[in-house]
Order: sequence, then structure tokens, then C-alpha cells
Amino acid sequence: MIPSEAPAGKFPRLLQAAIDAFKFPDLRNKILFTLGILALYRFIAYIPIPGIDQARLDNLFQNNELLGFLDLFSGGALSRMSIVALGVFPYITASIVMQLLTPVIPTLQQISREGESGRAKMNKITHWLTVPIAVAQGFGQITLLRQSNILDGSTMGIAILAALVSMVAGTIFLIWLGELITERGIGNGISLIIFAGIVAGFPGLIGQSFVSTANVLGIGFFVIIGIIIIALIVMFNEAHRRIPVQYGRSVFRSGRMYRQSGSSYLPLRINSAGMIPLIFAFSIVILPGTIANYLATNSGIVGRIARIFADLFNPGAPLYWVLVFLLVVLFTFFYTMVVFQQQQLAENLQKNGGFVLGIRPGQPTQDYLNKVILRLTLGGALFLGFVAIVPYIASLITGVQALTLSSTSLLILVGVALDTLRQLESQLMMRDYDGFMR
Repeated sequence: MIPSEAPAGKFPRLLQAAIDAFKFPDLRNKILFTLGILALYRFIAYIPIPGIDQARLDNLFQNNELLGFLDLFSGGALSRMSIVALGVFPYITASIVMQLLTPVIPTLQQISREGESGRAKMNKITHWLTVPIAVAQGFGQITLLRQSNILDGSTMGIAILAALVSMVAGTIFLIWLGELITERGIGNGISLIIFAGIVAGFPGLIGQSFVSTANVLGIGFFVIIGIIIIALIVMFNEAHRRIPVQYGRSVFRSGRMYRQSGSSYLPLRINSAGMIPLIFAFSIVILPGTIANYLATNSGIVGRIARIFADLFNPGAPLYWVLVFLLVVLFTFFYTMVVFQQQQLAENLQKNGGFVLGIRPGQPTQDYLNKVILRLTLGGALFLGFVAIVPYIASLITGVQALTLSSTSLLILVGVALDTLRQLESQLMMRDYDGFMR
């Protein structure tokens, strides 16, 4: 495992690099275009659908952990029931579904192996799949609003349809904005939209912490723990194991056959699953408690059972966080192996005349890589599980209860920031600039 190594004086160099980036007109235009699109997104996030009782909506979000989790990806647009309240979460869901279906559907496997045209087809299928997912999520949210008397109960028919269409259209519009950033700006557009939403919600979250508690010392300790977690996330995101690879092939030149060889390495990351296991785990653990809260008002045995489940799956209960840890570890192994099998590293190495030193090409190479990735994934899974539960541990130590879902936020923020810096570095190095991500 090789962690990233930051040279001395990295942060001054980073600031200098950001300044120098604006000296190149085309690169400056890319950065300004990206910032402009993100500003447009934040403006749209404040445009609500009609007929909303904001006071009742605020009360609903205070008592519903699942909606608070989904609001994380919408940048606060969901808590305001904006026309982009769904955010890009339907697209993320569609992308995950496509990744999981590709290994089990032969047609999708064939399309994924068609190179650039195959990726374009897969992207088009993902876009089409996003629409029904957005419709289902939008309809569920509108139904919840009507049952909670947040949306005018007399609003029927065409008005509900208009609200649903506006929410789905808002999601598609955000996806289009994200793809514009990817094509004409800097970084991955979809990731940057999520990044902007999380950053926009941080001031209110921190302000809520100071308002809800007078434990200034506890908040200070919480901030220190957060900085340590960010450093650990950076280290584990950049850590990888290098598998030595030797290339050898025959080249016909000037009427004679020559044997050429070269060496390289195959980098296997310790955390190749990213934040996906956290999303899966939190979504599953939050769901039983959410359903139980709605059934707890019933009388009889159903209400009593629901109240028991509501207490067990409360975010303040230890069982809740034990399940989060176990599910994160499980999903990390599952998702990593699914993605790893799709990459077909052993087959691609053999096609390109490469082989791992000391390992026969073909199935032996595949078995060897499987063993390595399993060992690496164990470390990555335990790390992600720790990241998932550390806010709860920190809240027990510091007494600050307002930031219980910040682990996913930090993982997304750090991952998107590192990816954007790498792309900015590549743009600068194309212009013979001394990069700062070494």
C-alpha cells in the first residue's frame, strides 16, 4: 500500500497553482464556466413548487431521518421542496442499478465492451432509466407531503401532475448542467453539483450546532475530529498497491521480427468503492425506522411493535450504528467485487501482451488479482465502516448531536475535491506547468 505523499509547502504551491491557472485564458474560461453553472444551480434550488406550507415542511424534516439523508444530495432543495428537490439522486440510483445489472445481463455486457460507442449507449440507457426512477421518487414525495398536510389537500389532478413534471424536469435539467460542466468546464459535473449542495448546507448545519448547544468546547473537539477524519479519508483514498506488470510483444520492422518489452504497474486502490457502500447502508438502516414512525401512531399490536422498532432504529441507538458498520463492510466487499469483475483486468492484460511477474497469464492472473483485491478490500471496508460510525462516537465524546450524517458528506467532499484537483493538474501539465498533486 502506497499512500499519497504531500511535499513540503504543498498548500502555498496549491494557492499559487490556482492563481496561475487563471493566467491561461482557456483554462480560466473553464473555471469560470464551472462556477457559473454551480451558481445557477444554487439559484434554482430556491424556486419552490406551489402550495407548500414551509413551517410544516420544516417540522417533517426534523422528525424524518430518511428525508434528511436524501436532502444531503439535493443541497437543501428537498427541505425547501424546490423544483430540483430530487437533485441528481435518481441519476445516481440509475447508475448504480446499471453497474449491478451489467454483469448479469449478457446484452449489457456486450454493449459495455464496445469501447467509446458502448459507453455512449450505456450512458443513454442510464438517462432513460433515470426518468422512471425520478417519477417514482417524485410521486412518493408528493404523496408524503399531502399525507402530512404540507401540500394543499385540495390540490388534485393537473396541479399534482404539474408538480411531478416540474420535479422530474428539474432533475433532468441538473443532469444536463452536470454534463455541461464535464464537457466544457473542470471536473465531473454530477459530482460537483452534489459537492456544491453539501458545501451550501454546511453553514446552516454548523450554525444549528452552535444554536442547539452551548458546548463550545465540545464543538471544538468535534471540529478537530473532523479534520483528522478528512486527513484519513485523503490518505485512504490515495492509498493503493502497485502490482508489477511486464509487457512483451513482437513488432515487425524492416522485414524482421523484433521483441519489445517494458514494465509498468497496476494500481489497485484500497478504497475502490468510494461512497457507494455508505449510501446503501444508510438508506437500508434508515428505512425501517422511518416506516415504524408512521405506524407508531396506530393503536393495538401494530402500533406497539412499530414503537419498538422506532426505538431500535433510532439514530441515537447503538444498534443503529452497529448495523450501519456491518452493512458498510458487507456492501464494500459486494460493490468492489462487482466493479472489479467488470474491469476484466486479467483479460485486458493478456490481450495487450502484459503479465504479472511470477504469475501465468489468464485464469491464474485473475485468481491472484482476486486474492489481492480481497485483502485490500478488507482494509477499505473496515475504514469505511469506521468513517460511517465515527460521527456517532464523536457525538458521544463531545456531546454535539447535530452532525450525525457528516461522514458521507466528508467522503464526498474530499473525493470530489481530489478528483477536480487531478483534472486541474492535468490541464496545467499540458501547458508545461509544474503540477502540485504529486
